[in-house]
Amino acid sequence: MPLFEYKGITQAGKNKSGVVDSENIKAARVKLKKDGIFVTDIRNKVKAAAAKKGGSGLFPASVPIKDLALMTRQLAVLIKSQIPLVDALAAVSEQVENPILATALADSKNMVNEGSPFFKSLAKYPNIFDNIYVSMCEAGEMSGSLDVILLRLADFTESAARLRQKVSSALTYPIIMLVVVFIIVMGLFTFVIPKMMTIFESAPELQLPWYTMVIVHISTFMTNFWHVIIILILGLYIGFMTWKKSAEGKPRWDAISLKVPVFGPVIRMVAVARFTRTLATLLTGGVPMLNALDIVRNVVNNAVIASAVDEARGNISEGESIAGPLARSGQFPPIVIHMVKIGEKTGELENMLTQVSDAYDFSVQNKIDGMTSLITPVITVIMGVVVMIIVLSIVIPMFEMTNLGN
Repeated sequence: MPLFEYKGITQAGKNKSGVVDSENIKAARVKLKKDGIFVTDIRNKVKAAAAKKGGSGLFPASVPIKDLALMTRQLAVLIKSQIPLVDALAAVSEQVENPILATALADSKNMVNEGSPFFKSLAKYPNIFDNIYVSMCEAGEMSGSLDVILLRLADFTESAARLRQKVSSALTYPIIMLVVVFIIVMGLFTFVIPKMMTIFESAPELQLPWYTMVIVHISTFMTNFWHVIIILILGLYIGFMTWKKSAEGKPRWDAISLKVPVFGPVIRMVAVARFTRTLATLLTGGVPMLNALDIVRNVVNNAVIASAVDEARGNISEGESIAGPLARSGQFPPIVIHMVKIGEKTGELENMLTQVSDAYDFSVQNKIDGMTSLITPVITVIMGVVVMIIVLSIVIPMFEMTNLGN
């Protein structure tokens, strides 16, 4: 049932607020009236929570992965302590601080209390609980090991959160540097150089060097047609993003991104780490191999590697092992194939996949650190060279003007 937040006044004249579940607002008002509460304000809790977080129908509010990981671990601990699922969901929904997540858990509690399976109540919120989460909970619920599965899910989401945080923090400084360079260059071209040109024009006998004239022409174009530049940049960006998301463009772009020097190997490492860790988590949770591969193909976020996973799934469904199809695809490094072969032979496939994902997460971090340490001085040098060229294009004519004056 939907949940409604209300504010009201009791028969004793005291203010009271809380949450009530009912079919609709009218039924909720009747229910509260029977309890002796005069309602002054009532609203759907899901919509209210979405409004607080800035969500809407077109842009649904999401939940930070760290909040989801913390909630998952708390729920696992409660269930492991033999607390019934309904009571555990009620306790966690009151404990979490994120209003979107709290609302989803409260609604899930009501659905479970009415007899709905837990995983189906989670599937109602795809923006919060993805296919991996729902499939894992389904496997845990069916096997009676939901607490164990939730603990593994918590480890999985926490690992994903750490990797995402490392990548974002490593790229923050280079992005800031690029923005600063862009602002400085735009400021020089649109404000400084036009003012200097008025000074140069006061000396008609002055012959400006060719490189100064190039800078002047660029500045004139940017000053007169800045709106065209902005529209062109936005148009190119929107066009590129539309093409990249299209059925034809995404495979091509994903194939190109894997071959880009420096960045390509890192993109492949991230995709392989996602593949191995997700597959290990699903298999450990009791999800069948073919179902697990259906889910994993969407996690790698690369059409080329996803296509390789699809081909592997088709061969596995015909009775072949997983290592052979992955090797033939040519998209997975030899160390991954080797570890998968050993895992299949020893019956420790999940453990081997986890070790591979740990190793690749470590490699990704080292690569990103190395790229960051390389990108920062490169951007600094480029910024210095650009500013030096612009400054020299202005300073040298000024010296010539001084000589003419003398």
